[in-house]
Amino acid sequence: MSSGTKSSGGRVFLIGGGWEETVADVVHGPFLRAARAASEASGASGSGSAGSAPRVLCVIVDEGDGAEQFARYDVALRKAGDCTPVPVLVPVGERFEVGTVTEDVAGVFVCGGLTPAYQEAFADSSGPLSALLRERGLPYAGFSAGAAMAARDAVVGGWLVDGVAVCPPDTAEDLEELEVRPGLGLVPFGVDNHAAQWGTLGRLAAVVADGRLAHGVTIDENTLLEVGGEGGDGRARVAGLGRAHSVRPAPGGGVLVRSYGDGESFPVS
Repeated sequence: MSSGTKSSGGRVFLIGGGWEETVADVVHGPFLRAARAASEASGASGSGSAGSAPRVLCVIVDEGDGAEQFARYDVALRKAGDCTPVPVLVPVGERFEVGTVTEDVAGVFVCGGLTPAYQEAFADSSGPLSALLRERGLPYAGFSAGAAMAARDAVVGGWLVDGVAVCPPDTAEDLEELEVRPGLGLVPFGVDNHAAQWGTLGRLAAVVADGRLAHGVTIDENTLLEVGGEGGDGRARVAGLGRAHSVRPAPGGGVLVRSYGDGESFPVS
C-alpha cells in the first residue's frame, strides 16, 4: 500500500453521487460491511457489541433541510445493509466536532451538498479526524461532496480557469474560478464527482494540467471507488453502474485520461 493510502488508517469508499436503488448494495454495501467488521473488532476488545447493527455517523452540512436530507441517506443505507445511521447536522458556517465520533461509532459517512461548505466545516478537524480513523481502524465513506473531501487537495468547485470555461457553470458550487483547498488527506489524489452527469472531467483535466494536482479522479453517479482494500496493494477498485476517470499529467505536456468500469482497478499513486 502506498504511503498516501496508509494515511487513512482504514478503508475509504468514494461515491460519485446518485440514488439508483438497484445498486444500493453495490454502492453502499462495502462500507457497511467494513463498519460491521470495525464494530465486531471493537466488541472483541470490550468496547463494542459484536453482532449488533453498526452505528455509522451521517455528517450533513445543514442548509436548512438537513433532517430531510438525512432521511434520504437513512433509507439508502438501511436498504444496503443492517446498520444504524446516526445524523450529525452541522449548520452552514459552523465546524464539525471530532468528539461526535464516539466509541460506539463504527464508521463515518460524509454526505453530499455544497462542497465549499463541507470544506469549511472540516477545516479545523481534518488532522484529528484522519488520526482518529487511523487509530480506531474506522472506515470512511464520502458521497459527492463527502468524496471530494477525502482528498489531500480537494477540488471544491468553480467552472473557470483564468476566466475560461472548463465545465458547465451549473457545476460550479457557487464559485467562479476553480478552487482547490485542503481536504482530509484520506486519499492521495484529488476527487471530483458526477462525471458523466455533470461534465466534471474537463474541470479535473484543467486542474491537473495546471499543476495543482498530480493525480485526480472523477467518479460517475451510482459508482463506488474503494481505496485501501483488504489486499493492501495500493489500488483503487471500481464498482457500480458508471466509471471512474483517472487523470494524470502526460509525458510532454497535457493530461492522460484513463477510464475504469465495474470490476477494474488502478494504482492510487
